[in-house]
Amino acid sequence: RLIYLYVSSKIDYHSEVGFKGDKGNHGLPGVKGQKGSKGENCENGTKGEKGDMGELGLSGVDGENGEKGEKGDIGEKERGEKGEVGPKGEKGVKGDIGVEGGHGEDGKKGEKGEPGIRGDKGDQGPIGPKGPKGETPTLPRSAFSVGLSRPFPPPNLPIKFDKILYNDQEHYNPLTGKFNCSIAGAYVFSYHMTIRGRPARISIVCQNKKMIRSRETLYGQEIDQASFLTILKLNAGDQVWLEVTRDWNGVYVSAEDDSIFSGFLLYPDEIFDTLFDKDDIILK
Repeated sequence: RLIYLYVSSKIDYHSEVGFKGDKGNHGLPGVKGQKGSKGENCENGTKGEKGDMGELGLSGVDGENGEKGEKGDIGEKERGEKGEVGPKGEKGVKGDIGVEGGHGEDGKKGEKGEPGIRGDKGDQGPIGPKGPKGETPTLPRSAFSVGLSRPFPPPNLPIKFDKILYNDQEHYNPLTGKFNCSIAGAYVFSYHMTIRGRPARISIVCQNKKMIRSRETLYGQEIDQASFLTILKLNAGDQVWLEVTRDWNGVYVSAEDDSIFSGFLLYPDEIFDTLFDKDDIILK
């Protein structure tokens, strides 16, 4: 407002002189005026926007506990009259047998009583049901029977009987011609040989020792038979085979003639462990 008055006076001055002067420099800012008085409330003023929420104030102090209230009166309880006795119920169904109780502790041994009078013989009771069939012990098994497929085997060597008739336990080895004992015990060995054109000396050998020797003297084109049977005591791991001696190997086979070597376990060493069962002997 002060600036405005200053400029206005300059304008009036120049108007009186009669010419327009140059524009003057800007004057210095005036002194800040005093705060004016508060204006009157506007009747039709617009409502301002809602301000931001202020910060949360401090928690108030907990109030003191109130006084304990008075105890209420006891209510009245009315007792009903006793009813009449009802009729007797029917007998219930018999329940299941309970679980068997545990074994109690043995009581102290009582004193020996005097012998009682011998009672009369009771009647024979009914025959009970047949019990289940018990297990029957069986003996170990070992047996073989083999034949020769070619005549005149090499002398002083195990004869290789390669025609298998029976060898379920495979204790006889056709590649070596030897029987391998896997069960200690008594064994029966036998042979039945066809002899032709020359004599034959046949031996049963066990562990490189000739146990049995036999011979058949034959010459020319004659044919004869040689047989033998014996029992040998063997240990597990022993081997048994047949041999013919040099110049005495007339063992022969053909489509019509066979030469056979056989053996089987008669009984094992542990026979009493396998045969006896409560005073009964069972042999299979």
